[in-house]
Order: sequence, then structure tokens, then C-alpha cells
Amino acid sequence: MMIKVGDKLPEATFSQLTADGMKNPTTSEIFAGKKVVLFAVPGAFTPTCSASHLPGYIAFADQIKAKGVDAIVCTAVNDAFVMKAWADSQNAEEITFLADGGASFHKAIDLTMETGEFGGLRSQRYAMIVEDGVVTLLNVEAPKSFEVSKAEVVLAAL
Repeated sequence: MMIKVGDKLPEATFSQLTADGMKNPTTSEIFAGKKVVLFAVPGAFTPTCSASHLPGYIAFADQIKAKGVDAIVCTAVNDAFVMKAWADSQNAEEITFLADGGASFHKAIDLTMETGEFGGLRSQRYAMIVEDGVVTLLNVEAPKSFEVSKAEVVLAAL
């Protein structure tokens, strides 16, 4: 069953390539005691994700954080090396990039989609606000849409 507002995020482990090497932060470490904006994309370097979705969060990062948000996190069913390369190519220093290479987190919250030859199992496009591990806003895009998970929409909801 898909996660919903009021649910606590399940325990999961991500991969993150940092200047200090590979890290494996958990949902507890990322979300406990914090207000976090989490958004997911079907894939790094894909057209809408690179041209619109991520750039919006980069552009509005300061305004989002000014609303009491401790972190802005981007996740995708990609590996940590791809996520790091994408972050670097977009100059996205204000965003934390977490890889869910095996889709375990996205399976646990039931927000996956099968894309066949495009890339197999991927994350749906969504944005959520998470406070101390509990979802307080969840905006999931309809297939092939990009409306409700935009940075501007999340900023307006904060």
C-alpha cells in the first residue's frame, strides 16, 4: 500500500557518494528530529528531471530552507556514482542526493513504476514533506506529468 500523509517512513538504507567516500545513511539518520523536503525523480540525467525538476529545487533552496526546512533531499533508483555525477553537473550543493539503487525504499513506500526498456523499475515522480520521519505532505505525479512535485508547489505548502 502506498505511503500516505500521517505515515512514518519505513527504515531503509540509501547510498551516498561524498567527498569522504561512500556512505549509507538510513531513513532514521536522515529524517529523525528534522523537517525534510524529499523529492524523487524517475532518473538522473533524464529530460524533465534535469531541465525542470531538480533546477527548481536548486533555485528555490534558500526560500525552502527559510521556511524551517533542515534539508532538501533528492532520490532516484540510480546508483550513488550517477547521483553524484548528476549533482556535480547541476551545481546542486544545497541538495542531498541519495541513491536507492535496488529500489528498496521506493518498494517499501509503494512508489515504483515499471518503465520496461527505458530503465526497468524506477521511482515515480513525487515530492513530500517529512517531519521527524512522518509524512506531512505527499504529492505524487500522474504518469508523464510534472505539476504537483515542483519546488514552487512544495514551497507554497510550507
